[in-house]
Amino acid sequence: MAKKIRKNRKDNNIVHPSFEAHEGGADWHPLDSEINGRRDQKYVKNIKPRSDGQADLMSAIDTHSLTMAIGPAGTGKTYIAIAKAAEALDKGQIERIILSRPAMEAGESLGYLPGDMAEKMAPYLRPLYDCLGDRMGGKKVRQYIEDGTIEIAPIGFMRGRTLNNSFVVIDEAQNCTYGQLKMILSRLGWHSTMVVTGDPKQSDLLDGMSGLDDISSRLEALPNIAVCRLSNGDIVRHPLVAEMLDVL
Repeated sequence: MAKKIRKNRKDNNIVHPSFEAHEGGADWHPLDSEINGRRDQKYVKNIKPRSDGQADLMSAIDTHSLTMAIGPAGTGKTYIAIAKAAEALDKGQIERIILSRPAMEAGESLGYLPGDMAEKMAPYLRPLYDCLGDRMGGKKVRQYIEDGTIEIAPIGFMRGRTLNNSFVVIDEAQNCTYGQLKMILSRLGWHSTMVVTGDPKQSDLLDGMSGLDDISSRLEALPNIAVCRLSNGDIVRHPLVAEMLDVL
């Protein structure tokens, strides 16, 4: 009986894979923690739009060097951008993929997590790893990250760089200030594509600090930049997501 009780207690102390302590310690990688190796299952290389808004976004990315994807959660903004990045890398159109997010913690603190900056940021960047794993498979993604073909970093690490021959995805841009977005947009180099995604209505910054709405409105007037505005009708998650966002 005592053994059974101890087993139940052990089962109840389940920790999310992003925060689980692994024997490898510093060698832990988000792509290693998927249950039953799910990241290495077969995947579909080509994706198809599930709404008119998604079709417009995919077309815009194919025809513009800079695309702003603005819309609510669940519309596939990040997934489509990363899928297009993986496709461009597979075709040899670019030399590397750069994925970046602002170091904004949505009201939570990452300081208590063990490890250096890269290890602390790994759980926060987990959505990007998930998308990459879905498109390429975990082993290939990890290999690309180790050799620098894929780079994932906070926005602050981009200052002073020129991003040539790259596919750049700026995720969660609603948590960037006007100055940060201006800085990252000006990193665009030759033979590169940049996609900026975000939902101005879900910023974790104080009111008036997010620069996404202002910058996307200004850039909308430029013919060589695409600003795609997705709506609740483009949400591809559970139908309740669209219903909730209508009233929240």
